[in-house]
Amino acid sequence: MRILVTGACGYKGSVIVPKLLENGHQVLALDIQWFGQFLPENENLKIIQGDVREFDANLLNEIDAVIHLASVANDPCGDLDPKLTWEISALATMQLADLCARKGIKRFIYASSGSVYGVKEEEQVTEDLTLLPISEYNKTKMVAERVLLSYADQMTVQIVRPATVCGISPRMRLDVSVNMLTMQALKNGKITVFGGEQVRPNIHIDDIARLYMFLLDNPQVTGVYNAGFENLKIIEIANRIASKIPCEIEITPSNDPRSYRINSDKILSAGFSPMKSVDDAITEIIASYQRRDLMDEDRWYNLRWMERNMQKAGELEGSS
Repeated sequence: MRILVTGACGYKGSVIVPKLLENGHQVLALDIQWFGQFLPENENLKIIQGDVREFDANLLNEIDAVIHLASVANDPCGDLDPKLTWEISALATMQLADLCARKGIKRFIYASSGSVYGVKEEEQVTEDLTLLPISEYNKTKMVAERVLLSYADQMTVQIVRPATVCGISPRMRLDVSVNMLTMQALKNGKITVFGGEQVRPNIHIDDIARLYMFLLDNPQVTGVYNAGFENLKIIEIANRIASKIPCEIEITPSNDPRSYRINSDKILSAGFSPMKSVDDAITEIIASYQRRDLMDEDRWYNLRWMERNMQKAGELEGSS
């Protein structure tokens, strides 16, 4: 299959694209590459440095499916420049969906977010609950979902609402909970937990990549799917890390008691099974750090990198 991947050089894309190649697909990778480019050389991979807001419709001429990952990723980055966030994460998605429909593209997989639900009191946050997003990032994801579902009569639309992703990627992120706390323990011998009772859903990066392969292989699995298999309190994550790395856990007060959790029974019932866990992610991060393959660098923190470079660049398109 010939697949266009937007945001292909991001944290998730840098793991998904190699798996697509391993599965025999041809990949056209589009990314502005603000955070760099870490994809492998491969005869079945073509990499284009480009802005999804200025998408060239001709790129779709020989494409069978689209995996749309490109967005300004996470709440703080979305709030840094709301106008830019809406242009990239909502408007560009609408334009791309319309182009795909006009070009006769029959497969469209979209990376939304489990955060579109906002804060829910329900223990089981399922796909049929009302969406109440509370940040620019969440809101753009909800709007993009609704736009894409309006094209469901013209192409197969598969929407993933992933939990917080954890684990090693060539384009690493150390600003997501499991990765960040593990790096704190490795570098400082100490984890700082704000509150700790807040619940966060998690998914290993290898499993989110495998989920995209599963959706490509199963076009009958349409609609919206949560993807997160471990709802853990922040203090539980810290304790798991401390069991693998001797470190101190400091708990400080937090004025943000919000908890996020999701139920992923729907995708499990469709036939997908996760293979990795938060514990696996922690172990892999430790091993990578000890090999000196992974260092604590500013480029692995989206907001830090954006704040440093936005003034110089004028504006930024991020990779999810």
